[in-house]
Amino acid sequence: MQTPVTFLLQQEGVDYRLLPHSKPVRTIEEAALERGVAPELMVKSILLRDMSGFHVLACVPGPAQVDPKKVRALFGCRRMTCADARDVEEVTGLRIGTVAPIGLKTPMPVIFDHAIRQFSTVNISSGDRMAGIELSMEDLQLLCDPLFADICR
Repeated sequence: MQTPVTFLLQQEGVDYRLLPHSKPVRTIEEAALERGVAPELMVKSILLRDMSGFHVLACVPGPAQVDPKKVRALFGCRRMTCADARDVEEVTGLRIGTVAPIGLKTPMPVIFDHAIRQFSTVNISSGDRMAGIELSMEDLQLLCDPLFADICR
């Protein structure tokens, strides 16, 4: 399976494990079940935008929720909301539910909640609803060079 995410990992020579799904997934819980991992090991990527069209990719552990107010404060934005499906596809090149913090069409700031740091191995989307990717947290950090902050609700 070739996606923008797997392509980037191969290009960079990063070790990863493709975790195929038996059916398309829509939630973190479904994805964790399909991959046989704890939801906490999943990195959920949420595209946020401010009123001027500035985008940030906020990443939190699977069961957690992003707090747009905390992200907004970090970047000095007046208002920040979750991007709609069309915006997500236009900006990331991926559909909602398949966005990962790497392999994005448009460069943008990526911010990780501190809680993600505690895991040596994490799961991200492959860019396709039919598979996930497991890789080392160290490699993921090197690839997307995220800011770290408290961004969970």
